[in-house]
Amino acid sequence: MDRTTIVGAALELLNEVGLDGLTTRRLAAKLDVRSPALYWHFRNKQELVDEMARTVQAGQNLGPPQDGEPWRDWLARRARERRRVLMSYRDGARLVAGTSAGPEIAIAFDRELASMVRQGFTPVRAMRAITALGAFVTGFVMEEQARETRTEQPDIPAGSAPETPTLMAAIAEGGSPDAPAAFEDGLTLLLDGIEAGKPVPE
Repeated sequence: MDRTTIVGAALELLNEVGLDGLTTRRLAAKLDVRSPALYWHFRNKQELVDEMARTVQAGQNLGPPQDGEPWRDWLARRARERRRVLMSYRDGARLVAGTSAGPEIAIAFDRELASMVRQGFTPVRAMRAITALGAFVTGFVMEEQARETRTEQPDIPAGSAPETPTLMAAIAEGGSPDAPAAFEDGLTLLLDGIEAGKPVPE
């Protein structure tokens, strides 16, 4: 048994029981070992969760834009790819939120920032752009996945309601607030803001 085997089993268990049900006791039982055996490889549960999060994020094709790809198209592609990766595991967004990225992801992130600097961003504006998009994607997916696991789904009124006419008009025009179209609209709004805040060449 090694770290890779443990992380793989932990991700399988995550899909079975969710993040709240993921315990070292259950993981040890899945691996047919005693719980203390896990601590030969991971000092504590948080270290294991960090490694799980890195493994999930490794499924995303991190890196600078392709040759000739505009920065805006690249950021949109990156955001959609992150959403796909987080959705590929139960509670994937909750798993990744707040974990330690690790050196490999940090190095890939630095290459991405450098590519934006070459396209006219300052280092801090590049960092703010990518992290803002990342927070949007993680939060959106977190809401999506939370709704998926609810035993009782909240009802969205199908007809008009006198108390919420503007809300009903918005839903009638744009559909559910967590529909794919809502993700794309939110992504466009953020990209518009990033473009508006891009430094103007002197």
